[in-house]
Amino acid sequence: MSEPASLIMLQFLAWVADRPRSYADTMEAWRSSCPRLSVWEDSIIEGLVCIGNGADRAVRLTPRGVRLLERSLHEAGLGEQSVPAKRMRKKQASRMFNTSAMRTAAE
Repeated sequence: MSEPASLIMLQFLAWVADRPRSYADTMEAWRSSCPRLSVWEDSIIEGLVCIGNGADRAVRLTPRGVRLLERSLHEAGLGEQSVPAKRMRKKQASRMFNTSAMRTAAE
């Protein structure tokens, strides 16, 4: 059985999934020199996100990242599969993984 994802990793994945993100946006929000806060590096190493080759170098979830986020939302009781439910889940996940609070804590 695999180790559960950390809350900060789930927050990062939810942040990436929320809307299109450029590499520059991602670095601005998530880069850290703290060795204990390596969510960006860990997500790349674990194959959870990828960086596109286009001009904006879009950061996207990989299929593995999508599965991890979906599984975590399902385990949190937010796992319905209908389109309206997915939109609701996204909003609930954003509240659950409050990115502004985490960004402040990471700085």
